[in-house]
Amino acid sequence: MMGGMRAVVQRVDGASVVVDGETVGKITGEGLCVLVGVTHDDGPEQAARLARKLWTLRILRDERSCSDTGAPLLVISQFTLYGDARKGRRPTWNAAAPGEVAEPLVEAVCAELRKLGAEVATGRFGAAMRVGLTNDGPFTVLLEV
Repeated sequence: MMGGMRAVVQRVDGASVVVDGETVGKITGEGLCVLVGVTHDDGPEQAARLARKLWTLRILRDERSCSDTGAPLLVISQFTLYGDARKGRRPTWNAAAPGEVAEPLVEAVCAELRKLGAEVATGRFGAAMRVGLTNDGPFTVLLEV
């Protein structure tokens, strides 16, 4: 087993995703920008666990969570979180799940967050995205569930 779903979580003061000149996802004010990577062994259980962790993670100001403050989340699929560059100079992506596996699981994370009461914005799966954010702190953590 390779671990589980990975997420790079950044506390932000606003973040957005642009695809082909169009803003497809945006949050304003304090919130979390979350890059999500999926590997072959992941399933709905990992997606639900990641969503619960993100909703209750106490990394906002005064050690509060999105569930405490209602802060929004911008969730973006990021297969490169499973890149492996230990050998050579070109990363391999063998550990990243293919799109047909990863896309529904990233969507499941978002759906579970919304079920918990979160405001969730997203990127566009498989698109060339330009992500802009103001990292507040800076504060960045790596989660693996």
